[in-house]
Amino acid sequence: MLIDCQNTFCTPGHELFVAGRSGTGAVGDNVRLCEFVYRNLHRITSIVATLDTHTAVQIFHPVFWINHAGEHPKGAATVITASDIEDGVWRVNPAVADVVAGGDAEFLRQHALHYARTLEQGRYPLMIWPYHAMLGSVGHALVSAVEEALFFHGVARKTTLRFETKGDNPLTEHYSVLRPEVITGPHGAPIGAVNEALVDRLAEFDAVILAGQAKSHCVAWTAADLLRMFRARDAALPARVYLLEDCTSPVVVPGVVDFTEEADDTFRELAAAGMRVVRSVDPMESWAGVLGAGHA
Repeated sequence: MLIDCQNTFCTPGHELFVAGRSGTGAVGDNVRLCEFVYRNLHRITSIVATLDTHTAVQIFHPVFWINHAGEHPKGAATVITASDIEDGVWRVNPAVADVVAGGDAEFLRQHALHYARTLEQGRYPLMIWPYHAMLGSVGHALVSAVEEALFFHGVARKTTLRFETKGDNPLTEHYSVLRPEVITGPHGAPIGAVNEALVDRLAEFDAVILAGQAKSHCVAWTAADLLRMFRARDAALPARVYLLEDCTSPVVVPGVVDFTEEADDTFRELAAAGMRVVRSVDPMESWAGVLGAGHA
């Protein structure tokens, strides 16, 4: 399962290039990923590619928010806290209510506060990102080399690449492909759901290999959700999951944010819980637990 191997995250100069501390993170990751796919065509039976998929008016994009002067958040990775909303530092832009809430600006205000509070009980607070992975844009597309490798795999193995889109809900971020960050609104009504069908599908395989971007966000949170959901089905299932640590990098914006330590901590926790952290450059036969004639 390849997480968000899109130009937005993987090609220098695009909106949210995942550079890691090296400055070239996702570029090298994808070179190794393509080599891994070609080298293991005989072992990899099925591939799922996730696509982060956004439109302009979403809760994590600048146009959704304004300050007292009517200005939108500027710069990379602006954080908006529940206290910021309560104190009026940032408020929902009333102009977006027609698009995402049927004109109900009060509901949208309540939802924004509920959303920020809910995120603060979890892993990261509400972060305003640059417009990225816009549906229909070049940034939304898979990196060309990755797409070519996956196409080649499909022809060689007579199988169909499965795409899983995520992130088009205007009221919540969707880092993990398995569930949005917030599933219910301020009054308890559902705004999203767990992708149970994908979890069921992944549970059919002898090995599930995860790679992509970013290690600190969409890869880490997909893996964490998969751990929890696999455990709920069978305590032995997490041991079937392999994280390609040399095919993923954390979000690093020099002078602004660096999620390297958080990403590394998450991978250590996943390994301690039974998932396996491996390297793509090592033969699959050397990975502990992989079946000799496995189905990946």
